[in-house]
Amino acid sequence: MLFTPTAPPSTPPRTIGRSLQSVFVMAAVSALMLGGLGSRLAYLQLIEGDRNRQLAEENRVRLVSKPPERGQIFDRNGKLLVGSNPSYSLFLWPIALEEAEWPIALQRLSHILRVPVTEIQTNLEKEGYNSPYRVRVARGLTIQQVVALEEARTELKGVEIDAETMRYYPNGDLAAHVLGYTGEITDSELESLEDRGYRMGDVLGKLGVEAALEDQLRGEWGGQQVEVDAMGEVIRILGEKPPIPGDDVILTLNSDLQKKAEQVLGNTKGAIVAMDPRNGEVLAMASRPAYDPNIFSSRISDEQWQQLQAKEHPFLNRALRSFAPASTYKIITTVAGLESGKFSPGTVLPTFPYLEVGGIQFWDWNRAGFGPLSFQGAMTWSSDTFFYQIGRSVGGEVLAEWSRKFGMGQLTGIELAEEESPGVVPDNAWKEEMLDEIWYIGDSINMSIGQGYMQATPLQVAMMFAVPANGGDLVQPHLQLDLQNRREWTKSINLKPSTIQVLREGLRDVVQVGTGAALRTNSIPPVAGKTGTAEDQPRKSHTWFGGYAPADNPEIVVVAFTENSGGGGGSLAAPMVRSILEAYFQGQKTPAPKP
Repeated sequence: MLFTPTAPPSTPPRTIGRSLQSVFVMAAVSALMLGGLGSRLAYLQLIEGDRNRQLAEENRVRLVSKPPERGQIFDRNGKLLVGSNPSYSLFLWPIALEEAEWPIALQRLSHILRVPVTEIQTNLEKEGYNSPYRVRVARGLTIQQVVALEEARTELKGVEIDAETMRYYPNGDLAAHVLGYTGEITDSELESLEDRGYRMGDVLGKLGVEAALEDQLRGEWGGQQVEVDAMGEVIRILGEKPPIPGDDVILTLNSDLQKKAEQVLGNTKGAIVAMDPRNGEVLAMASRPAYDPNIFSSRISDEQWQQLQAKEHPFLNRALRSFAPASTYKIITTVAGLESGKFSPGTVLPTFPYLEVGGIQFWDWNRAGFGPLSFQGAMTWSSDTFFYQIGRSVGGEVLAEWSRKFGMGQLTGIELAEEESPGVVPDNAWKEEMLDEIWYIGDSINMSIGQGYMQATPLQVAMMFAVPANGGDLVQPHLQLDLQNRREWTKSINLKPSTIQVLREGLRDVVQVGTGAALRTNSIPPVAGKTGTAEDQPRKSHTWFGGYAPADNPEIVVVAFTENSGGGGGSLAAPMVRSILEAYFQGQKTPAPKP
């Protein structure tokens, strides 16, 4: 029997100390994790503690800025020209979401508001994603937009709808160039105005009185410090500073007369100015074409902008832009001749079909002349060759001197200085600087009838007519009604009484027997005035008429100007002035309410 060896018995597995080893490993790993967490907590608490507390506080406590309600604007009789209506605006809380979370919310907002995502995102980035201040991204929300935003409220964390006021112009484009409009502050404007308390999203005046009287109309910002929950809902108000509304402003405008002036202009490109010659109060200032300032109170659409661009410079206030004043300027030529001592009030000069100087023929407008004329007769029939002789005799420097005394070639002092042209009063120094040429006698001849390089605004022409109307004072035109300060708005330019008499008689005869026949009517008191037709080659001519009434005791000056209309001042501009004067004197029959 064979013996078969068997395998030796296997060594039993070692168990002593194994369970302790696992404990040691787990303890080591736990120690490492706890050490890491502890060091991180220590870092967050000790080193980053202040910053983290600030972030937590900013998530819990937010600042709600409250813009002031802008002051209202009234006409001289207390009629509202500009006010504010309640509206809804959309705000974002930058700190409410992480930067990476905002794109989804912005896409949803873009769809509801129909505004490009980039436009909303730009406003958000300007304020900064860690800012506790709200950022306005839309104004003037429609009811449909408000409903859509409220329905999506749970999905739009950090988005808030709030009530604000929006600028409102109840009469549409009435007096648009005087009133101007408001809009959100631009980056360049913010850069220059930030030290005056303006901030991103602020609304300020852009043109007209809205811009000129910004400091009075604006008011002072207020706000609230509020505590919010995790959903961004306000729990309680921690502190509040009420906004201070802006001051109301009363203008010198008569809104009824303003409306009439704009109706009279219609679609004619030009301007009408009505002013009190005794104190410079502007009663009406119309310019065409115009625009509706309401469209700028909220986001302007591409379609609205294209419609504006289709017009010919609708933002240009033509009452404050300069043009050749044509024969209205003969008022100054008369003064220069009489005050120089070279001519007397009784002077009579022959007139001709043309006056030849330096081989150039300067024609009279009727191509025939009028025979011998006095100053009054020359004004009545607007004889060019009569005034050519005055201009040639006194020279360009004297004409320029008296032009400046009448307020030409400089800003008038009206509140709309940023939009006003000073005009041009040419002389030898001006011509050498601008054209590198000397002054010729022909320049003086052209200037004597308000042509050549001479340029004046309709407002300056109204100032010129106010001088004979009030007896020799230069008035400063203004738009804000002076109820408290009672400033002195006039200064004498020291004309001889005989000069004023010649002017007043000549201007009166223009209407009674001369080129201003359109003003010969029983519907208004007697009028004194002057026509003007200015060449603007190769375009059609401009037309003018300026006048005042009643002729013996004037209380209103009206100047009408049509740009490149063709025709003559007596046939186009004079009837406009008559319509304004009829509206003014008929309106006086009904006492106006006190502002």
